[in-house]
Amino acid sequence: MSQIPADHILLKRVYLPADAGDGTRILVDRLWPRGVSKARAALASWNKDIAPSTELRQWFGHEPARWQGFCEKYRAELKDNPEAVEALRALARQGPVTLLFGARDEAHNEAVVLRELLLGR
Repeated sequence: MSQIPADHILLKRVYLPADAGDGTRILVDRLWPRGVSKARAALASWNKDIAPSTELRQWFGHEPARWQGFCEKYRAELKDNPEAVEALRALARQGPVTLLFGARDEAHNEAVVLRELLLGR
C-alpha cells in the first residue's frame, strides 16, 4: 500500500467556487448543503456512506468541546466501512481529491478527520 502525498487530499467548503486544482471533488456530508445547486457543486460524487452517522453528527453538533470524542467515534465508524475508505484512498493515489464539506468550522468537521485517516495519521 503506497503512501498518499499530502497534497493529493485537499479540504474545501462546498460553498467556495470549484477550480481546476481541486481534482476530483467529493462531497463527504450526509446532508446536501443548503443553497448549493448540483451544477455549482461540480461534484464527481456525493459519498454519503463515508459521512458520520446521523446520530454522531447530531451528538457532535459542531461543538469544539466534543471534537476529540467526535474524532474517536467517527474513526470507529470508518473502521466499519473499509470499502468506502479504500475507494477514496485509491482515488487519492491517482491524483488530487478535494473532500467537500458544508460546515462553517473548517478545523472541526468530518473532512478533517477523514483526510488524516487517509494520510495514515
